[in-house]
Amino acid sequence: MSLSSLLPDLSPWRSTHDFRLLWVQGLVTYFGSFMAMVALPLQIKELTDSPLAVGAMGAVELVPLVVFGLYGGALADAVDRRKVILLSEAALGLLAVVLLVNALLPSPLLWPLYVVAAGVSALSGLQRPALDSLMARIVPHDQLTAAAALNSFRWNVGAIAGPSLAGLVVAYAGHASAYAVTVAGFTVSVLLCTRLSPAPAAHDAEKPSLKGLAEGARYAWSRPVLLGTYAVDMAAMFFAFPNAVFPFLADELDAEWALGLMYAAGAVGSLLLGLTSGWTSRVRRHGLLVVFGAAGWGLAIMAAGWFSNVWVVLGCLALAGAGDMVSGLGRSTIWNQTIPDELRGRLAGIEVLSYSVGPQLGQVRAGAAAGWTGTRPAIWSGGLACVASVAVLAAALPRLVSYDATTDADARLRRERDAARAASS
Repeated sequence: MSLSSLLPDLSPWRSTHDFRLLWVQGLVTYFGSFMAMVALPLQIKELTDSPLAVGAMGAVELVPLVVFGLYGGALADAVDRRKVILLSEAALGLLAVVLLVNALLPSPLLWPLYVVAAGVSALSGLQRPALDSLMARIVPHDQLTAAAALNSFRWNVGAIAGPSLAGLVVAYAGHASAYAVTVAGFTVSVLLCTRLSPAPAAHDAEKPSLKGLAEGARYAWSRPVLLGTYAVDMAAMFFAFPNAVFPFLADELDAEWALGLMYAAGAVGSLLLGLTSGWTSRVRRHGLLVVFGAAGWGLAIMAAGWFSNVWVVLGCLALAGAGDMVSGLGRSTIWNQTIPDELRGRLAGIEVLSYSVGPQLGQVRAGAAAGWTGTRPAIWSGGLACVASVAVLAAALPRLVSYDATTDADARLRRERDAARAASS
């Protein structure tokens, strides 16, 4: 195998202006968002010194994510997706301003941190279906895996740079400085979003309704492959998402300096996988990527909780990130290859829940388990439970494991529809 065959496939970047624009916009947003992602739980820790209080952030975010994620999916099928992305991005910037103002107070308040966390969760749930469904429209069918790899690369760059710098910024300049960077990032992102091409809904699209949501849910329920992607990801994140207890793990390992690196380590692993992701464009059994990637994530998290050397822990977290990216590429490709465009927004809303609810509940689980058993047992036991649950789901959902993009009926139909639309345009 040659080196060039391992390098990322840049076809989506070359083929469409909107993909390039969204890629740059996302990079800017992720950098600022990850600064806040580290600063916010660290500020709660400093105000409360309680792992349960930090983990409770996941509980506060859960209900808004569920409600607005589902509504955002229906909205993405009914209105111009560009408008949804632009307005929600502007609102997220305003919430960052609230964090900045609160941090500048002589005695910062605790309750606004939870309110903003809930607001960010609601707006993210509203926005992500529009973003995800837009990707399937602007990227050619045969470039979807490559686009997912490039998007993961972008996310990882932000996830590495944001948390790594956030730890230093908070330590030496305070929380307000980290939030100021977040505000600046959203300002630039909004300006970039204004340059996106309109993405109107179909002329016969229905208004958002419970009936429309039910139609999307029925479609998902009738597709075992889709159900498998949702179930595997939710199980993996619920049992093995330890981010809420990283501040306490850093204290226990006497390595407070490594907190930012702990948040960034998973993204380092994902980035290294992304830099050699050219092979993924030739994969056709994407269900296997989902299962093996999720199992690898769980094994690596289990090891991270078991070892006491901080560098070994960071290495395990990097391996976990690589496993998560493999699983994510499989999920994203299956979703974009099989779901018809008229249902794409509503199914994207369900997808938001599948990959977001798990981490939110996982934060609560990790915080509660750490308060009961200790930080490291809470981590390694979660990794073990992740591996076991993925094995059970793989055995119970053989259609997911056997998925093949070249023979699956839904993938073939979506490919034919995309070809017909391209020919007519």
